[in-house]
Amino acid sequence: MTLSVDPSLPADEAEPAGQFEVHDAGVLAHARDLIDSLPSLRLVQQEVVNAVRRNEIWRGEECLNLLAPEAPTSPVVRSLLSSEIGTRAAEGHIGAVQRWFVGTRYIDEVEALCVELLKKAFCSNYADHRLIASMLGNLTVYTALTRPGDTIMSIPQPTGGHSANREIGPAGIRGLRIVDVPLDPVTLDVDLDEFARIARAERPKLVALGASMTLFPFPIREISEIIAPWGGRVFFDGAHQLGLIGGGQFQDPLREGAAVMTGSAGKTFSGPQSGIIVWNDPELTAPIADTIFPVIAATHQVNRVAALAAATAEFLAFGREYMAAIVANAQTLAQALHDRGIAVLGADRGFTRTHQVILDVRRFGNGMDVARRLEAANIITNKNLIPSDRPEDWDRPHGLRIGTTEVTRYGMGAEQMATIADLIVDVLEERRPVSAVKQDVTDLRRAHPSLHYCFPAD
Repeated sequence: MTLSVDPSLPADEAEPAGQFEVHDAGVLAHARDLIDSLPSLRLVQQEVVNAVRRNEIWRGEECLNLLAPEAPTSPVVRSLLSSEIGTRAAEGHIGAVQRWFVGTRYIDEVEALCVELLKKAFCSNYADHRLIASMLGNLTVYTALTRPGDTIMSIPQPTGGHSANREIGPAGIRGLRIVDVPLDPVTLDVDLDEFARIARAERPKLVALGASMTLFPFPIREISEIIAPWGGRVFFDGAHQLGLIGGGQFQDPLREGAAVMTGSAGKTFSGPQSGIIVWNDPELTAPIADTIFPVIAATHQVNRVAALAAATAEFLAFGREYMAAIVANAQTLAQALHDRGIAVLGADRGFTRTHQVILDVRRFGNGMDVARRLEAANIITNKNLIPSDRPEDWDRPHGLRIGTTEVTRYGMGAEQMATIADLIVDVLEERRPVSAVKQDVTDLRRAHPSLHYCFPAD
C-alpha cells in the first residue's frame, strides 16, 4: 500500500470539524487513513521508508531539478549524515572545559576541523557551524546586534527580498522596525540616492541585504559608507550566493564592508542543509557566540557538522571550477530561453551573475500553475514574486525561478542548457504532449548519473 494523494482534492474535505490545520487537510487525511488501515506499526514504518525511496527514484533519478535552493550532496557527505556520531550530544563550545558532557574528544576534533575549514573557505577570522538552518543565522544576527524597537532596512519581497528579513520572519519576531531598501523594479539595482535619503532620515542600526531572487551584486561598499556615521552596519544574508562568494564568482561581502555574513550550506555551497555564519570583527564574537549557545543551539546535530566539514573540504578543492560552471550554465540557459521567446528578467544586463534565472510567465498563466505544468513533465522549478507583483500575490505570482546548481553538479553544460530550454518551451507553449516531454526529461537526467566536483567515495 502506498500513500497516493490527489492534488485536486479540496483541502478542507477531510478536515475534522472544529479543527484548524495549516497543512493541506486532504494530504493529512490520506496519511491518517493509511496509518489506520495497516495492521502493524512496523508496516507503517515501512511506508515511511517506501515514501523516501519513491522520492529518491523520482526526484533523484528521473527529474531535472532546477530549484535554486537545492543541490545534491556528495556520497561522502551523505554517508556522514547517517553516521553514528549523530547520536551523540555536544552542548557548548569546543573544548573540554566548555562542554556540558565528557566524552567529546573526537567531536571536538570534528567541530574544530569544520570551523577552520569554513574560515579558510570564506577568508574570515571567525565562523560558526552550529546553526541547523540558515534562517537561524539571521535570527542570530538580529538577536546579537539589535534590540527590540531598533530600525533596520531590508529588501521588500516583490523585488527579491526574503521573509527572513521582513515582518513575518526573524526580524519581525525580534520586534524590529523595518524600512524598505529602495530597488529599481526594472534593473533590480539599489537606488543609492533614494537609499541615502531614507537612511539618513531613519538611521537604521542594520541594513540587511538578503534576497531569494538574486541576480546581480549589491553596492555594499557604498551602503556601508552611507550608514557609517551613526554606527550602522551592513548584514549580508548570502543564503543563495554563499557558494558563489566562496568560489570567487560573486562579490565578497566581508571585504566590501559587511560586518557579518550568513548563508545556507544546502544551496550553492552544496553541503548538508544547515546554516553558516562568518565575520571578522572580534567585538562581534561574544554577542554572536553567546546567541548561538545557549540561546539558539544546544545539541546541534554533530553528524551534520561532520557532513558540513567534509563538504567544505570538497568546496575548497573544487569550488571555483564548480561555481564558475554554475554561473555559465545559468547565463546560457537564460539566453536560450530568451532566444525562444520567453521573458527573462535582466536581459539587458546579461540576465544573471548567479545561479538563478527569473522568468516572467504571465502570458502562460501564473507562476504556480506554470510550475505545476512543468512538474508534470518532471521539470522542477518554483513560483516566484517579480517586481510587477504585489506582496499579496505570494500564492500565485507571475514569476518562475530556475537554478542551475544541481544540473551542473551532474555534469551538464551548454549543450544540455539548450536542450532544457527546448523542453521548458515545449511545455509552456504546448508544442508537444507532456508525456513525450517527460520521457525526454527522464532520458536526459539518466544520461548524467554521476556527481562531479567532489572526491570519490571509498
